[in-house]
Amino acid sequence: MSIESVRAFLAAHAPDITIVELDGSTATVAQAAAGHGVLPAQIAKTLSLRVRDRNLLVVTSGEARLDNKKVKAVLGGKPRMLSAEEVVSITGHPVGGVCPFGLATPLQVYCDISLKAFDEVVPAAGSTHSALRINPLRMAELVAAEWVDVCGNGG
Repeated sequence: MSIESVRAFLAAHAPDITIVELDGSTATVAQAAAGHGVLPAQIAKTLSLRVRDRNLLVVTSGEARLDNKKVKAVLGGKPRMLSAEEVVSITGHPVGGVCPFGLATPLQVYCDISLKAFDEVVPAAGSTHSALRINPLRMAELVAAEWVDVCGNGG
């Protein structure tokens, strides 16, 4: 169902983008990078967070790590990862397949500046076996994301 919501989103907003489905899981950055033949840093990982009383998504480079001080300064509170059950309930996507497209619930999306290092990034597409290739600036535009600097160690 989740990949279908991503397909519907792309059909409506970016019909030129196709979803790539692989036989093996791409749920981790390493699996996704190997499966799609890109650098781990090119994987656009989507983190499902709660900051204070709001749920939100932060899309970062696959090798970037959240910097709690930056997150607190930029987003107004300490981030907490959502549980797997909360992720599915709120995004409609399973852990390992979360992306900013075709969400079950409208969420504010933030893209970390770590993604701007690449002309093409590979976010998941609603399942642990699917992804797509997209320019990070276009991805942010499609989901009305705000660019932020919330990562350290390469982000």
